[in-house]
Amino acid sequence: MTSERILEAARALFSARGYRATSMQAIADEVGITKAALYYHFESKEEILRRLTLPLLDELEAVLARAESHDSAEEVRWRAIEGYVDVHLRHRHTLTMLVKDMTLLVQSPIADRFRTAIALANELVAGPGGGLEQRVRACQVVAGLADPVVLFRDEPAEPLRSLILDGARALLDEPVVPRARGRARGRNGGRRAILNEDQVAQARSLYVDGLSVEEIASRFEVSRATVYRHLKI
Repeated sequence: MTSERILEAARALFSARGYRATSMQAIADEVGITKAALYYHFESKEEILRRLTLPLLDELEAVLARAESHDSAEEVRWRAIEGYVDVHLRHRHTLTMLVKDMTLLVQSPIADRFRTAIALANELVAGPGGGLEQRVRACQVVAGLADPVVLFRDEPAEPLRSLILDGARALLDEPVVPRARGRARGRNGGRRAILNEDQVAQARSLYVDGLSVEEIASRFEVSRATVYRHLKI
């Protein structure tokens, strides 16, 4: 399909040249269509970026939400780490595209969702009630999960995955034992990962009324990733 060819061409050009340095004309030329035909399929370069990025974001939020639902802090931690790596490996070309233009992770419409997902991953790896040492270690682990995917993007996925997870285990070899603190937010100290249909409708209404994602997540006792996933912000 032409739209898929456009997306693949745009991904390759964004990765090679950078998003801001790639024009719609360049994408049209790469596909072999006119610029008018390109605009028939996508109304802007921003829409192309969004279409390229959403699968990564949707999957990342989903694996983190599933990780939260497990019983023990250790299982939550490793489900989050393994899921985080797997999603980035599946979307390594999209990740490379984003890293090529780091401002996309700060200024683009999808930036808030990325920041929220990374913050949630840090929280799940640290565990409930973790102190500063545990939270710093978790931040180091999460930061180290995606970088090798980009730096070694041409390596086979499976051995690269094993090496990345080995590195995470090395960092977590002597984890700080987390202390329980505050009210547990779920069976494992995490938040529920599901909203029913009525709650989704209420959440959308609250968002339209001006409540932040954090406030909505707190009200329904779910993660921010869950709110983003249901609202498709």
